[in-house]
Amino acid sequence: MQPRFWSPVFILLLQHRASLGFFVHELPHLSHAPEASFKATKSTDDIDLAGPLVGFAFTAEGQSPLAVSNANKQVNAKKMEETMSQLVLGAEEFLAILAIVFESIFPWTVTPADIVACCDDLDSLEQTLGKSDLTFKETFMSLRRRALEFRRYLLLAKLQRKDYEAYVATASFLSPSRIPRMELPNVQDIPYAQDQENASFSLVEENGIQLVADCELDDMKYKDSILDILLLQIFRKLVTQHTGGVTSDKDGIEGLLEQGRTFMLQKGQTPEAQHQMVYNTLKDLMTPVLPPFYRVFMSGIVPNLNSPWDGKQMGPWFYAPFLTSFVTPTFFGFLVGPSRPNRRRDGALGGLVVEKCKFLQESGCKGLCLHQCKLPAQQFFAEELGLPLTVTPNFVTQECQWSFGEEPLPPSKDPSFPEGCLTGCSSRKLLTATLAPGEASKIDLCN
Repeated sequence: MQPRFWSPVFILLLQHRASLGFFVHELPHLSHAPEASFKATKSTDDIDLAGPLVGFAFTAEGQSPLAVSNANKQVNAKKMEETMSQLVLGAEEFLAILAIVFESIFPWTVTPADIVACCDDLDSLEQTLGKSDLTFKETFMSLRRRALEFRRYLLLAKLQRKDYEAYVATASFLSPSRIPRMELPNVQDIPYAQDQENASFSLVEENGIQLVADCELDDMKYKDSILDILLLQIFRKLVTQHTGGVTSDKDGIEGLLEQGRTFMLQKGQTPEAQHQMVYNTLKDLMTPVLPPFYRVFMSGIVPNLNSPWDGKQMGPWFYAPFLTSFVTPTFFGFLVGPSRPNRRRDGALGGLVVEKCKFLQESGCKGLCLHQCKLPAQQFFAEELGLPLTVTPNFVTQECQWSFGEEPLPPSKDPSFPEGCLTGCSSRKLLTATLAPGEASKIDLCN
């Protein structure tokens, strides 16, 4: 505000407020308003140039200025009481939230009963939120819900580190009915449905051959970003280069899978040749710059500096698994689809779970999954980047757990990786069609 400009206008309004009162008094009649009439009241003792139009009030016919003043005071007092009540409620909720967060970060012990109790608190809070009429309180209660979800997650993670079997039993009991699957720290050994016996696969027999049952969940519809499309095009060109010219007229991931299947079914093909093809493709995709940078700042490998320490590994650094799991989803989606960071099987940070693997869903082939994804990716991270990696596909849900910093087991010794092809594997069907009767049982593409 600029006092020098407004002061004369303000004084003029004070001097002529009686005229303004007359105008307001007559305005209802001029506009043909209903029967209500108004009058301007003026208290000459209350004139104060420091306040705007003090002492000038409009009251309904028959109501004194004193009554209006008392009514206003009562309204203001009630509003003040409501405000103070809301502030007290807000303070109570804020302290409750702080207590929840503190207990979450520094829990002395954790048992499955603590996690169930936290779920009970969340259910009770949801019922309260549904009945509450106070928007102000709802805001704080919504924050309390987030704090309780945070507490539940940390309790699950601590139980996972302390007793993995107890974690699996607790999570299997509570999810998905009371804990959404996406809010679990790790899902690789958690059944998708509570009545499901095996979390990662189920076996069936077909014509005397033991096979792995296909995923029965609905296919995911993937939405590729511009970066996904660009990276997939580059990757396919590199695959063509490293397969000796194998290509496909199909677009997108289907074309890439046809390239990989054609290469896998070539006469005299070996798993080792497939691993090396993917290894070389990943190396070229990362360019000559990224691997040396990663080896130094993530894996702690000393570069060549003409010192006695050249090539020795001091790491991986403690932050490498977590940062890798945090960055990877952005540049990984073109092959596997959406993924998110989670925790490894041992409860440590550095995990990543693929929600429904694009490569596995579209191929339906365990052989492509094993020899053109799982094993070469583990080999590339260990040998080229200096960070161990375990890739654990789930053939029931087509989820896939990537655990950075975790030493992998050979597929033959990994209880979560079954032998045999998938029931609907198109690669096996193509190969079977070229074999003589009775030789189908000799097919070994997936082990």
